[in-house]
Amino acid sequence: MASAELIKKLEETIENIPDFPIPGIQFKDISPIFLDPKLYEDVIADLAAFSKGKVDAVCGIESRGYLFGIAIAVALEVPFILIRKAGKLPPPVISEKYDLEYGSAIIETREGQIKPGQRVLIHDDLLATGGTTEAAAKLIEKQGATVSQFSFLIGLQGLGGDEKLKKFGAEIYHILGY
Repeated sequence: MASAELIKKLEETIENIPDFPIPGIQFKDISPIFLDPKLYEDVIADLAAFSKGKVDAVCGIESRGYLFGIAIAVALEVPFILIRKAGKLPPPVISEKYDLEYGSAIIETREGQIKPGQRVLIHDDLLATGGTTEAAAKLIEKQGATVSQFSFLIGLQGLGGDEKLKKFGAEIYHILGY
């Protein structure tokens, strides 16, 4: 869906930082996007176009999912709902535990903010293995809503994220794939 021009501009702007935060990782630094308001606006327009008329709410995953997710929700004129790490939101909350490479983690949303029957877009900046996003989708479903879409600025290929999310039957979109 993204234009060749937008993809080219993003590829020129996003910085690849080798061996960060540990050796062997190629970190994709998206922060230079925020130095170019027009580029940021174009990213939001592209992500919002993917979801226009298809969702009733946007959920962003802490914390980088908020960077674009809030603006997507504003562009679509739908609510934005925070998905946060455990203990960051006041009660009452709905929680979902998930496994990490070493150990586990919990994410939460405020009870009552996601409405039964809503069609929800889950947004994050990057899709890698999909574990956190899968937990977010389960969190949405626990509340009687439907995950209708997933969107990401970047999708890392070969790590299984897209495959992990296919079971939800939702559209999956990332502007860039590496």
